[in-house]
Amino acid sequence: MEKAEVEDLASAAVLLDRASFSQVVFNSVDKFYVPGADVTCHYVFTQQFSPRRKDWIGIFRVGWKTTREYYTFMWVALPSDTGTDVAKQQEVQFKAYYLPKDDEYYQFCYVDQDGVVRGASVPFQFRPESEDDILVVTTKVKVEETEEHNQQLLQENQELKARCARLEEQSSAAQAELRQKQEELEALQGITKKLEQEAEAQKAHWDVEQLQLKEQDQKMRSENEQLGARVVELQSQLLNQERAMEKLIREDQEKTEQLQRLTKGNDQLRLSLTEQREQQRKLEQMVEEMKLRETAAVKTQADLMDENLDLSRRLGESKILCDHLRAEKEQMERGNELLQKENSRLLSYMGLDSDSVLPQVPASSWEGAPQKPVLIYGNPYSGIQESPTSGLLSAENPLRSPQQHAVEPPQALDPELTCPLCERVFPASELQVFEDHVYCHSL
Repeated sequence: MEKAEVEDLASAAVLLDRASFSQVVFNSVDKFYVPGADVTCHYVFTQQFSPRRKDWIGIFRVGWKTTREYYTFMWVALPSDTGTDVAKQQEVQFKAYYLPKDDEYYQFCYVDQDGVVRGASVPFQFRPESEDDILVVTTKVKVEETEEHNQQLLQENQELKARCARLEEQSSAAQAELRQKQEELEALQGITKKLEQEAEAQKAHWDVEQLQLKEQDQKMRSENEQLGARVVELQSQLLNQERAMEKLIREDQEKTEQLQRLTKGNDQLRLSLTEQREQQRKLEQMVEEMKLRETAAVKTQADLMDENLDLSRRLGESKILCDHLRAEKEQMERGNELLQKENSRLLSYMGLDSDSVLPQVPASSWEGAPQKPVLIYGNPYSGIQESPTSGLLSAENPLRSPQQHAVEPPQALDPELTCPLCERVFPASELQVFEDHVYCHSL
């Protein structure tokens, strides 16, 4: 909404407020009420206003802006006969429990069911009665001066309200309040048209109009008193607004200083962020190097696992070969025992002692390369006993040496180690490599 439109609506709202405030007249309003006692509010309806079921009277602190700022309220009782009892004095009673406890200025306001203020009383206070209260009598000359002064104050009031409207348009609440005032303006325009029609119809009734003029005179007096209180209120509001403006300026300066501090802190954060990015780049390089090292370690581990598998395979082959050699050794030992038994039997048959016939052969000769067999007993066809080392047994000798029945040991082998998992072959000399290779398979 444009600035000029806001000012026009604010001015129109002030004029409409003046018109609507005169439709219900509050009378017998004291300047102060004693705290702790019930308060009776007396009021009279004018002929321009018809009460409705949901109308109410509220106690407002002087300086209120909307009808939602009431302190307490009471519902209005409708007259039994709206045709004859409208001009009669009405009353509503406020209980002491719900009344204000401070000494601020308050006033009665009549609000219809549409939320429009139809009448307002002069300001009053809730305070104990004192001897310094003086009844002020206003002369006719002073009334005229007061009316002229009130006109000036009214103009100043309009300017102040327009200024308040310009200040309040900065907040979202002002827009809602402005829409409400616009609705009230439309309602008041309808009421104004109705009043104009009634005024045209009342031109023929001069007697009734004279009574209305008297009532309006009484109403104007009350309005003058209200305007005087309103001027005081507006002056206090203006002072409060100036203080609020100074406070806003100080807050703005503080926010500017805080913004400068935040800017410096932001620069420091940018420097810290640059350093962190540099550290992050170094860390990324270190991660890449660690990944390369990890790849090399994985490759080395795979090679070690392959070697371990080869060693395991060769170890298995060595175990198989060892088992085979052990079986052959046992078989040779059994054959040797049989030959020794046979040799002992033959020696006993010939009447010889085995200890005197058998040569002392070192143990290493049995395990080494095969030697030529020697005669361990004499030729049975010659009567001469030969020395055990005098000759060799002939191939034609029907009796053979027990050693000839033994199986000659196999030639020295260089076994290979085969991994049982990957069948990799390792030389027997690399036994440790083979075992490490097999161990890598278990990782």
